[in-house]
Amino acid sequence: MTNLAKILSMRSLALSIAFLAYGIGSPAQDVFSNNTNIALEKVIRDFPNRFHNIRGEVLVQHPKTTEYKSTIQVPGSSACIITKYSLPDNDSYSWNCHVFQSREFSQAKNKFREIYDQIENTIIKVDGEKPFIVSGQYRTPYEERKLTNILFELLPASGEMKKMKIDLTIENVEAEWKVSLNVYDGERKEDESVTSN
Repeated sequence: MTNLAKILSMRSLALSIAFLAYGIGSPAQDVFSNNTNIALEKVIRDFPNRFHNIRGEVLVQHPKTTEYKSTIQVPGSSACIITKYSLPDNDSYSWNCHVFQSREFSQAKNKFREIYDQIENTIIKVDGEKPFIVSGQYRTPYEERKLTNILFELLPASGEMKKMKIDLTIENVEAEWKVSLNVYDGERKEDESVTSN
């Protein structure tokens, strides 16, 4: 081997080692990683525990419901709350996060789309389970429609995780557009809609 070939070979080896060392030393960049995704994963992981590990202090207590501050917050949100519903057969829990609000529909619509893009196709890993993919069909909100809701599912879901629902809503409440992210027991929500009819 000539001196030039040896120098080029050593240079190539040095660059490869430097590149490898940089890749190992820097945190992995997952395509789906973002702060909303990270918060949502923590909430979903605690769903089987009825949000016990992320429940903060009691905010409000009523005869049939108790609201707790969530220790997991979506960055930029105004409030994330866990609600306990005291039911005759079984208590039920939900996590609700008020992600954004504005009087301007276009700003709320953009935030709604941004949150959707951040969580759609997210891969969630829960201890003792195979990884799940968060999947939901985008629905375009319109100003004339006062409420738009996107329901997400975990694919493939089994056992306790099958009951869990995730939804993203944009709603006009008292001249303000509010964007919320919710995780709840789907059976509770269905029971509420049956009793409210």
